[in-house]
Formats: sequence, C-alpha cells, structure tokens
Amino acid sequence: MDETEWQRMHQAMGGGAGWGGQPGHHPATPPQPPISPAHHPAAPPQPPVPPGHGWPGSPPAQPGPQPGPHPPLPQSGPPGHPLHPAHAVHPVPEATGHIPLPPAVAGTGGAVLAVLLIGPAGAGKTTVARHWASTRPVPTAHVSLDDVREWVCSGFADPQAGWNEHSEAQYRLARRTCGFAARNYLANGISCILDDAVFPDRPVVGLGGWKRHVGPALLPVVLLPGLEIVLERNAARSGNRRLSDEEVARIHGRMAGWYGSGLPIIDNSHLNVEGTARALDEALARALA
Repeated sequence: MDETEWQRMHQAMGGGAGWGGQPGHHPATPPQPPISPAHHPAAPPQPPVPPGHGWPGSPPAQPGPQPGPHPPLPQSGPPGHPLHPAHAVHPVPEATGHIPLPPAVAGTGGAVLAVLLIGPAGAGKTTVARHWASTRPVPTAHVSLDDVREWVCSGFADPQAGWNEHSEAQYRLARRTCGFAARNYLANGISCILDDAVFPDRPVVGLGGWKRHVGPALLPVVLLPGLEIVLERNAARSGNRRLSDEEVARIHGRMAGWYGSGLPIIDNSHLNVEGTARALDEALARALA
C-alpha cells in the first residue's frame, strides 16, 4: 500500500487530529453510552447577573429593593425533624370575639374594710359580726355598739325604762366612740365591723351619721330575717338586751324600708352563723367589685 492510499483509508476511518500521523499510536476512543436524565448531575446554581451585565441584546436589569437583615431562626432540629422551622406551628390569633370575664367572686380576701351590719334586735348582728371578724385571714376587729354603750355603769340610761333625751345622748356618744375606734383600726391596716339597728327613715342620724363617724368608704349590709325568727331569738335573750315583742315587731317593720334602697340585704332566716357570715362576705365582695 502506497502512502496516498494509506492516507485515504486513514481519513475514511475518522482519523485526523490526535493521530500524530502514525498508524497504531493513538487508538480511537470507544463510544460512551448516553446518560439518562435521571442520572444527569444537577447544574450548580448560577450567581445572579449584576445590573448592566446581562446577555447581549437583553434590557438592562432594574435594581430592586434590597432585603433587610433576616432575624435569627430559633433553635430547631435537622430537616424533617418536628422542630425544624418548616414544621413550626404558628399560633393563630383569636378571631371569635371572645371577651374574658372577670374571675368569680371569692370573698373579700385580704381587703381592709369598714363594715356596718344593720338589723333589728334578734337578727343576730353581734354574733355574725364577731364570727366574720374572727374567721377572716387578715386582722379584723369587731366593735359592738351595745358593748360600748354599756361602758357607762353609773348613770346608764336604759331605753327599756323609757326612751328619753338621756338614752338618746348616750347612743350618740357610743356611736361617735365606735367611729373613732374604727378609724384608728383602719389607720393601722386592721379591718373593722360594727353593728347597729339603723333605721332607713332617719338617714341623717342613722347611716349618714355612721359615714361621718367612720368615713365615706363604710360598707353597709342589712341583716333582715323574718319576724317569727326575730321574735324567737329575742325571747332567748336576757338582761336589758331583751325587748318586748311589741318593740321587736315595731323595729322589724321599720327595717323593711331598706328594701329598694340598693343596700345588700341578707335574709338569714334559714342560715346558721357560719352560713350567714359567708353570705355577708360574698355580699361585701360584690359591693367591692
């Protein structure tokens, strides 16, 4: 085979660049199988093209708003973990229009109070007031008008012997003394409860006078059981605190004028001392609220 024939055969076999002009030195590279799309390697992400460096012929890129610094992500687990940010559960704001209600009344607690317990003779004012004061979780004093009035030994004006200017004057003096004691207790952070048969048809002398003696924050509560209960309890009394049935009925009838006055009224006809004291504390808590 001459040189010209050999060159024609070499060109027919795809020779040329890379052969070096010598037969047998550079064998042809074997054909490679095609790569399927599933195994094709992903192209690496391309950096954004800065403005003014787009492809030839494309419009210049417009600068957009620059993003601000991102807040740091909370601590989370790896991807797929329930704590990963992609799986975070964000709270949904309440959209039902729910209005929270105030908590239920749970008594007066540790409030410093000035209380006036009103009621007819035989209503149990003194007993209930003493029990309420002794069972509160904070210091509380009970000032009984009858006890203070009976401090007068010589010259005591007993209303049972006939109501006159002397007995009226001693009642006024006892009320002022109780008011002075109540203010001193309150000034030292000690609650105070007083009891008196205050009539609604004498507002200036009765409830108005007590508020002048103690202060405008005085909380009045009326204790008014039925007439039969009052007569029964009065009959169990002794000494100058026991009144006639006629006097008890008259006082009870005048006390009925407190209905419609807006003051809290407790009918303790079927309540014991403990139950009445609880009802008193609940009535005071509602008045405070």
